[in-house]
Amino acid sequence: MSTPTASPRRAELLDSAYRYVLRHGLGDLSLRPLAAAIGSSPRVLLYLFGSKDGLIRELLARARTEELALLGAAPAGDLADVALAVWGWLSAPEHRALLALWTEAYARSLIEPDGPWAGFAAGTVRDWLDLLAAAQPDRGSPAAAARRTSVLAVLRGALLDLLATGDRERTTAAVRVSLGRP
Repeated sequence: MSTPTASPRRAELLDSAYRYVLRHGLGDLSLRPLAAAIGSSPRVLLYLFGSKDGLIRELLARARTEELALLGAAPAGDLADVALAVWGWLSAPEHRALLALWTEAYARSLIEPDGPWAGFAAGTVRDWLDLLAAAQPDRGSPAAAARRTSVLAVLRGALLDLLATGDRERTTAAVRVSLGRP
């Protein structure tokens, strides 16, 4: 007999809930409207995910997995090449919903460190630094760590600016200048 964690219905509902939060965000997430929108009930969601927090943790894990899979496809090259490829992905309009969700979860992780977002911000910092480190032959040196941290700060700052303004041309120019690739 299958457990709720392995059920096809659970996977289907998680997929539907993920599409829902990409459109609506997590800020005012309530189980009743979510359940109605995805063809379920609050009781079923609670049974399958344990709690609203459990569902949110699953949704954040899904977003992080999707983001890492997409970012992991960055081409090989030096740090600037990889950073520019990552920026190309970050600035693509089709990723806006995922990145808005990521930004919301990142901020909530800082504000509510004990909630379902616990560790999300720190985990994504590690994820992105690891991705950038792979492009550095001297990745173990303090100078390399400082450089990839600087690149990460530029990418994150430009991403926040892009999400706020939609100005892809200006933010892309800023990223290129900071990477020495005007």
